[in-house]
Amino acid sequence: MTIQLPLSQINSEIVDPDSDGQPMADNTIQFRWITIIHYNLAWLFADNTDIFVAGDLLWYPVEGNKKLRQAPDVMVVFGVPKGDRGSYQQWKENNIAPQVVFEIIYPGNTPK
Repeated sequence: MTIQLPLSQINSEIVDPDSDGQPMADNTIQFRWITIIHYNLAWLFADNTDIFVAGDLLWYPVEGNKKLRQAPDVMVVFGVPKGDRGSYQQWKENNIAPQVVFEIIYPGNTPK
C-alpha cells in the first residue's frame, strides 16, 4: 500500500546533523578547561536571558550547507535567548553569529 501526501504536508526543512562524530576533547586537561570556561561564562551571564553560551555545539552559519560548520569548544552569542538546541543554526537566530569563540589547544594537538 502506498500513501501519497500532498506537497503542503511534506516537511521540506533541511535537517542539519547534531553531531560531527568528533570527540569533545583529546585529553582530561583540555576537557577541564572547556568545562571551566563554559560553566563560568554561563554563571557570569545567568541573569541575562539574551546571552547564549554553549560548549561543543555545531554551528551552521549558512542554511542548506551541511559542510560549512564548526563546533567551537565554547561559544558566546549576545542577543540570542538562552535555551537548548541540537545545533546553532545562525539563520534561525536573526543571523547572529557567535561573537566570542574559545578553542582549547593542547601541546599534543596538531593544527587542523
